[in-house]
Amino acid sequence: MLIGNVGRDPDVRYLDNGVAVATFPLATSERGYRLQNGTEVPERTEWHNVVLWRGLAETAEKYVHKGDRLFIEGKIRSRSYDDQNGVKRYVTEIFADNMEMLSSPRNSAQASPQGGEPAPGVAKQTTNGKEDLPF
Repeated sequence: MLIGNVGRDPDVRYLDNGVAVATFPLATSERGYRLQNGTEVPERTEWHNVVLWRGLAETAEKYVHKGDRLFIEGKIRSRSYDDQNGVKRYVTEIFADNMEMLSSPRNSAQASPQGGEPAPGVAKQTTNGKEDLPF
């Protein structure tokens, strides 16, 4: 489970069979603090590579933007590959099963073209494709 801020707009691709895949970095931070002896421990930020599939990817394409705060629940997956120079590279990714949007909705993304009601059901979605009601 991670709570963090999106580092850039999601990169969404569609496979040959029409399945959507979205990827983006998510930053999580631990606040800095001062020890009893006066030593300052600085804030620490970690970056996570998040991968969303199918309905979650489509939701991210429509509603997730750089800077948004998200709750991500999923599995850690590690893989390796050889780059074009033959060097073995390692990647760790979070394959999300659940995503909840914690940022307040943006007016431009949420309003209908006529400026009416916000789009329904954008607050939470799971991989089973069913949207829950917004909070």
